[in-house]
Amino acid sequence: MAIDTLRVVGISGSLRKASFNTMALKAAIELAPADMSVEIGEIGDLPLYNSDIQQAGYPASAQRLVDQLAKADAILLVTPEYNYSTTGALKNAIDWISRAQPSHPINGKAVAIMGASMGMLGTARAQYQLRQMLVYLNGNPINKPEVMIAQAQNKFDADGKLTDQPTRDLIAQMMVNLGAFARQLKK
Repeated sequence: MAIDTLRVVGISGSLRKASFNTMALKAAIELAPADMSVEIGEIGDLPLYNSDIQQAGYPASAQRLVDQLAKADAILLVTPEYNYSTTGALKNAIDWISRAQPSHPINGKAVAIMGASMGMLGTARAQYQLRQMLVYLNGNPINKPEVMIAQAQNKFDADGKLTDQPTRDLIAQMMVNLGAFARQLKK
């Protein structure tokens, strides 16, 4: 089954207005191949996961994200690293997504992971934790290239545009690989 335009939903794990990770997500949108559309999945309005809330009725904000992901062919997760881990906001979104019924929308899909930080490791630890979560979620992460944007404060301009060419090249290749893997999984 051929896919004409590949639909990708990208989620930034940062809620900060001037987030390097949201800037990186926007760079991925800019650098995506012509046969790929990338839209942003918002997570800032999700309530903290609580099964009492879920049982009273799935919140509209969580259902909106689940519906958006269900229509996607692939997913892009962009995470900062807080305390050697991914953010509470992204983990909370994953908790809501994983409880969608009858099946959560990451199951079986291609997933790319990247992140930006001001430190030297560029979100390596947070990304590995996301990979662990994807085992439970049965998501299919691409392995290469790994995009860990270290010292992000030196790689974006005042307007939030990614100016570091080697990083732009990595992101562009990651998006090509995400598309190829998503198409392979759809066969």
